Amino acid sequence: MKNKIFTVIAVIVMVAVYAFNNPKVDFKADNKEGIQFHKGSWNEALALAKKENKLIFLDIYAIWCGPCKKLKKNTFSDERVGEFYNSNFINVALDGEQAEGLMLANKYHLTGYPSLLFIDSDGNVVVQSGGYQNSNEFIALGKSILKQ
Repeated sequence: MKNKIFTVIAVIVMVAVYAFNNPKVDFKADNKEGIQFHKGSWNEALALAKKENKLIFLDIYAIWCGPCKKLKKNTFSDERVGEFYNSNFINVALDGEQAEGLMLANKYHLTGYPSLLFIDSDGNVVVQSGGYQNSNEFIALGKSILKQ
């Protein structure tokens, strides 16, 4: 009986710790201060990049991915990141396991999430990065790409 009680308590604690460390993140919602992601199709993003003579920043994420959630919650919502990326790139975020996101994940041979790609208006990858980056690292990455 004591073993069953201990097991139940242990499971409850593990679920609580998991829930605390993995908050629910709405990947479709934009943060007003941070990066504003393009709402149209991939082809529309390519056309807009060509029209505005900008690179596309493409975030391919998975809804179960912890580092993806941290990027969305901490980095992409940062006001400084938003100011920099909104003025210098066409920003696109897609679920790599659905629809256009899955198609692009296959096209660019992605093997993990988050995948952070900088793509020209012809659809060619200029730079590919991945994993969690804090705001300063992410801005530095964007600046280094613009210098190329």
